[in-house]
Amino acid sequence: MLRFHKKDMYNLETLQNGKFLMRPVFVFLFVFSVLIGAQPSKTVQAQNLSEAEEGDGAVLCAPDVYLTTPDDCLPLGPSETLTELARQGFPYPLQALPAIKRDDALGQVPFLYYQITEYTTNTYGSLDGAISKAGALRQIGPGSLIYVTYTGVEETDRGTYFQLPSGEWMPGDGQRVGIPNLFQGLEFVTTPRNAFGWVIFGTEVRSSPGYTFDIPVTRMLAKHALVQVYQSITVEGENWFLIGPDEWVSARQVAAVFPNTTPPNGVTEERWIDVDLAEQTLAIYENRKLVFAALVATGLDPFWTRLGLFQIYKMKETENMSGAFEADRSDYYYLENVPYTLYFDKARAIHGAYWRTSLGYPQSHGCVNMSVGDAAWLYRWAHEGDWVYVHDASGVTPSDPAFYGDGGA
Repeated sequence: MLRFHKKDMYNLETLQNGKFLMRPVFVFLFVFSVLIGAQPSKTVQAQNLSEAEEGDGAVLCAPDVYLTTPDDCLPLGPSETLTELARQGFPYPLQALPAIKRDDALGQVPFLYYQITEYTTNTYGSLDGAISKAGALRQIGPGSLIYVTYTGVEETDRGTYFQLPSGEWMPGDGQRVGIPNLFQGLEFVTTPRNAFGWVIFGTEVRSSPGYTFDIPVTRMLAKHALVQVYQSITVEGENWFLIGPDEWVSARQVAAVFPNTTPPNGVTEERWIDVDLAEQTLAIYENRKLVFAALVATGLDPFWTRLGLFQIYKMKETENMSGAFEADRSDYYYLENVPYTLYFDKARAIHGAYWRTSLGYPQSHGCVNMSVGDAAWLYRWAHEGDWVYVHDASGVTPSDPAFYGDGGA
């Protein structure tokens, strides 16, 4: 925009004075030349460029991306930088992901959880019975992963005691558990143009891919930091992600989502859930658009999450889960009021996991664990019959169906 100083305005106001009669002509020519020069154009005259001096009429291209060399201008200067960034996958200008964080309120549930840390715990019909440990009604455990819900607490001079929803009482041989704000997935308004992901444990950023001493560490990324992935290369057998200009992180440290809006073979509707075992991420697609993505924790060897295409066959807002796979039942688990459960493969389900302290790597007995808030978002979106596509590009997960049992939490 052309701007005038106050003294210029004074000169324009004195046009009737013969002394300044030639000034408006000068001003008019100046304004006209500026406006002409401000018109959009892909080229401007090249100056002080040896390439431009080699031929008559050589011009410098306007700053832009030129993936192929134009015939009518020289893509030098800023254009060289922009074009190189484009070749690396960077859009111009750099863009934020078209996403919003899901509602924090989705992570709230109407339950109080208690983790039993003793190998076995008995329940009693009254508080006095629990204090004196007389007249046990049942035994919970033995097991290493046991969580119950409670409705009341009594602090006595002989310890703390919890009342269960059934009216039973149990000694406070464990710890209360709040719903951890493990992680919050992203809701998308449109499909992003490139991959993205979350740092799993916290990692360093390097100026080039590789671990050699001459590659400096430029900064650190915190656990669950969100990054965009513009390029992936392999250096000495390890994959590296380009997350910014001259910024590289090891792909092992990032759980990534590679948007793919084409329905998997066999999916008959425009809605499906994509579970990526190699990346430990879950993506939700609708009408060939990415609508949600989050970190998960899937089956740990040998309790793999089975590969294949499935359909949600039952949805339960809360569910009690228990089971064991080892002959000595040393892996027995008992979990009350598991929130937002979507069964898709026998006992395998996608659900909230209030007992997890982290996500982004395999931990479960075959289920797909999510943060409670993310599971709530998925539960509100899903319907029975929706497709669930489970895959593993790394090839680590066994593909033989005979390898799998019923699965678990």
